[in-house]
Amino acid sequence: MNNTSHNRRNFIKSLAVIGAGVWSGQALSACSSSRGMAVTGKERYKIAVCDWMILKRQKLSAFALANEINADGIELDMGGLGNRDTFDSKLGDPAVRQEFLAEAKKQGVGISSIAMSGFYAQSFAERPTVPQMVQDTVDTMKGMGVNVAYLPLGVPGDLVKHPELRPAIVERLKMAGAKAQEIGGVIAVETALDAEGEVALLQEVDSPGVKICFNFANAIKNGKDIPSELKILGADRIAQIHCSNTDGELIENDPALDMPAIKDTLDKLGWGGWLIIERSRDTDDVHNVRANYGGNVAYLKSVFQG
Repeated sequence: MNNTSHNRRNFIKSLAVIGAGVWSGQALSACSSSRGMAVTGKERYKIAVCDWMILKRQKLSAFALANEINADGIELDMGGLGNRDTFDSKLGDPAVRQEFLAEAKKQGVGISSIAMSGFYAQSFAERPTVPQMVQDTVDTMKGMGVNVAYLPLGVPGDLVKHPELRPAIVERLKMAGAKAQEIGGVIAVETALDAEGEVALLQEVDSPGVKICFNFANAIKNGKDIPSELKILGADRIAQIHCSNTDGELIENDPALDMPAIKDTLDKLGWGGWLIIERSRDTDDVHNVRANYGGNVAYLKSVFQG
């Protein structure tokens, strides 16, 4: 076993999140916070990749690939949605969940969060079976010892373009937050709003079970300075971070992503947790998963864990 794998496995065991040895987003944030104690970059920040973006949605082999590219974890998706009443997920089966947890432990790879990526294209505000979808996600979180669920509001739930949906979204976020709270978890919602807008949204939802998944790509699209947006949100409102831009070039080569400045801001805020790579693929070699995500993981580790 190499030193990297050995250290990663020791870290998993030390957290003792669940018996299977997988660490979750909220537990990592709690252990990594710099408030009141000194921690290293490797303890404070962990790097994950989205299983659907590495072409391994709900596949056991996602853990081996994540290990190969030296990622600390994966964001595990609930599966497709389409016209179904709920997600096309195998993880409702306890036996399947245990297979995933065993493989995660074997590979020394954590689970940052459970993702509801189906809401990129489906309406969280309008789909009638959203309560069932949320409950299925929370049940999966509980069964796998993962305390964070990623909820992108996506194009149909864009609160900038569709402000009329705000009352419905607020009520459904209250519902989702309450369900997450029942298991000690949190919903990490991603919106099209800027940081001030997200603060106002969280105040309206008024639930400790709902926080923000901050997405660098959205801030860049809105013409916002990422460190400034992070300061407006503050550490306590951020459950996790999607730390990539849209596709074009690798993170290291992207002038819109000043990672040392971002790290300095997060250090000063006292935030710790999962940095999740979604895109930032080189469009000249967009299908090369190992090159794109391996390169991005290596660069982020050099900045945040070096």
